Amino acid sequence: MDATWTAEQLERLDAADELEIAVKRADATLRRWTPIWVVCAAGQVYVRTWHRRDTGWFGDAVSSGRARIRVPGVDADVLVHDVGAAAAGVDDAYRGKYARYGPASLDPMVSPGAVATTLRLDPDMSPS
Repeated sequence: MDATWTAEQLERLDAADELEIAVKRADATLRRWTPIWVVCAAGQVYVRTWHRRDTGWFGDAVSSGRARIRVPGVDADVLVHDVGAAAAGVDDAYRGKYARYGPASLDPMVSPGAVATTLRLDPDMSPS
């Protein structure tokens, strides 16, 4: 059975404007921390980038499938799942949470290219 986020963790993640993600290398060391927008939908945690690429935090996260995230009150190892457009409600969550930044910032994050980069982050309860 997959691990799930607690209600408190989801609340803290959803309240955060950004989370910081550090992708885990094969030797379990962390790459540099990168701030990214985060949303919660249907009890799950999602992040995405403006366009799909094999480099940077996104490419590394897809390749390794493991990362560490942090926001105030949550510091957790995560499993990274490339779900793309299959994640229902994520666009609405982005629109609801980040509309205050205006269309110049929000529209690229809900564009078809960005939707294709959607990653679900699940708690990683495996031993380090």
